[in-house]
Amino acid sequence: MNLPIWEDRDWRPLPRLEGPARADVCVIGLGGSGLAAMEELGALGVSAVGLEAGAVGAGAAGRNGGFVLAGLARFFNETVVQFGEAAASALYRLTTREIQRQAAEMPEVIRLTGSLRLAADAAERADCQKHLAALRYCGFAAEPYAGPEGDGILLPADGVMQPLHRVRALARKLRQRDALLYENSPVRKIVPGSVVTDRGTVFCDTVIVAVDGRLEEILPELRPRVRTARLQMLATAPAPEVSFPRPVYWRHGYEYWQQLPDQSVALGGFRDHGGDAEWTHAAEPTEKIQALLERFLRENLKVRAPVTHRWAASVAYTADGLPVLEQVRDKTWAVGAYSGTGNIVGALSARAAARLACGQTAEWAECLAAARAHAAKS
Repeated sequence: MNLPIWEDRDWRPLPRLEGPARADVCVIGLGGSGLAAMEELGALGVSAVGLEAGAVGAGAAGRNGGFVLAGLARFFNETVVQFGEAAASALYRLTTREIQRQAAEMPEVIRLTGSLRLAADAAERADCQKHLAALRYCGFAAEPYAGPEGDGILLPADGVMQPLHRVRALARKLRQRDALLYENSPVRKIVPGSVVTDRGTVFCDTVIVAVDGRLEEILPELRPRVRTARLQMLATAPAPEVSFPRPVYWRHGYEYWQQLPDQSVALGGFRDHGGDAEWTHAAEPTEKIQALLERFLRENLKVRAPVTHRWAASVAYTADGLPVLEQVRDKTWAVGAYSGTGNIVGALSARAAARLACGQTAEWAECLAAARAHAAKS
């Protein structure tokens, strides 16, 4: 079994690229990031072709936990120390705006419920207090929390989404605008002026590789900085015996869960318990991690409902926790490696990449550059 609970099979497949196509820009990857890049390019009046190796949303964009979180992968108090108050605040502010934008555009997909960060032990409880203090000091909404789920902090700007519905809705919207999107068209070669697939070639001036997991496989020059891991999840039948009104991050975010509108529970985590075996390009669930998830489901969350889905996805990480957003070759841009939190950061990064590829400026890219510059001086 490797089917996410998000899959409802309500999808009309897109065509495969057959023969030549021409455009100003070729976008590789049609998850949330690639589709955001296509949308931005269209708004800029730039012709583009989008390619996806499998189906739209078949990667992490449609197989993640469905969390809609402000900020970067690391908690805000950590980003302030690492990147400075100014850059950390600017990045956090831009993500909160993006959450509001996406929620306004897709109210049927995104629910702004707030989120909880809960402490697994006393040390994390102290870190939650630092997290809360940093957010409040910089003017962001956050509240202490003590409830039936545990102790920690409440982040009212966050929410949840149905991730596969989101990417498919984006793809449908783009198709209605006559965007050229192709599924089942794996890229075999990127050379100056063209992108070659199994059955066709896109002749283009610029390439944007908008891929999270396996980014370093497509662009080997990123291997020293980018590493792909497997994230695993499971989900249950409706579980009325529990109530989780908000998505929850627990144990520094290693475990995470949400309860869907039909009362089913989606749970992920325990990647760190898999050791080096979870640093892999494989994307199939394993017995070891799934057993840990199910034990946590029963013993910690007290869910009795049967498990109905088990799945995995590939997600790329960087050592500093910042996403990749850069020109890696002449007229070839890379965007990805969101370190496990790509739903909002990915959209911002991809739209920025589209603007930069067209010679324009992007506030998100400027803030990331400021963060890197501060870290380099520290």
